[in-house]
Amino acid sequence: MEIIPAIDLLGGKCVRLFQGDYSKVTEFESDPVQQALIWQRMGASRLHLVDLDGAKTGKPVNNETIKSIRKSLSIPMQIGGGIRSVKRAEELIEIGVDQVILGTIAIENQAMAIDLSNKHPDKIIIGIDAKDGKVVTRGWLKKSETSANELVQSFSNTKISRLICTDISKDGTLEGPNLNFLREVASESKVPIIASGGIGSIGDIISLIPLEQCGICGVIVGRALYEGKINLEEAIEMMANHDIQDVNFKNDFYA
Repeated sequence: MEIIPAIDLLGGKCVRLFQGDYSKVTEFESDPVQQALIWQRMGASRLHLVDLDGAKTGKPVNNETIKSIRKSLSIPMQIGGGIRSVKRAEELIEIGVDQVILGTIAIENQAMAIDLSNKHPDKIIIGIDAKDGKVVTRGWLKKSETSANELVQSFSNTKISRLICTDISKDGTLEGPNLNFLREVASESKVPIIASGGIGSIGDIISLIPLEQCGICGVIVGRALYEGKINLEEAIEMMANHDIQDVNFKNDFYA
C-alpha cells in the first residue's frame, strides 16, 4: 500500500481544512515547493496536491505554484481541485502533472470524464468525496443525491486509473478512517482505490492493510504528517516490510 503525502494549496500556502470547511483553515507551511521537496527526501513515491482555490472557484489560481512544484520534483504528482473541463485537465497534463483528479466533473459529466480517460490512459483519477454516503462537489460545498457506491460502480469498467475515496466528515479530524465506507466502495469497484480522510496515527494506516485484499492500493496522509503524529519515513518503511503480523512490531508503532 502506497503512502501518499498531501499538500493542500490555499492562497499559495500549505493548509488543511477541517471536514472540508473553508472557514476552518490551519496553515502549516508558506512554501509548498520546499514542503514537496521535504516529502520527496523522506521517501515519498508520489505527491498528492489539491488546489483548494481551484476547487472553490473553478479558476487556476495556483498555476505558477503547481508548475514550480512539478519542476522541482522527480517523483510522480497527482493533482485535483477545480478541474472541470477537458481543457484544464489537458493543460495540467501538458505541464507535466502525472495524473489529474476529476471530482465535480465526474458526477456532472461522467461521459466527459470517461472520454478523457480513454484519450489519456493512466492519467485520470476520479475523486469521490462523500458525506453520509452521498457525493459532494464544488469544493465540498454542494451535496448531490448520488451515492458514492453508485458513482464507483459507474466507473468500474472504464480506463480510469484510480479512485480516491474520502469521507469528508473524517477529513482533517485525525480520528481515523471510515473503514466501513472504504470497505463498501472498494467492494463495488474494479478500479484500485486510494483511501483518504481521518488518518491520525500509524495505527490508522495499519487498520487499512486488511482492505488491500478489497482493492485499497494507497492512503493519503496530510495533517498527521504536518503535526508530527506520523513520521513519513517510518510509515513507508513499515509498509515496505509489511510485517504487521509481528505483535511486538505493531505495539512499537501503536506506543
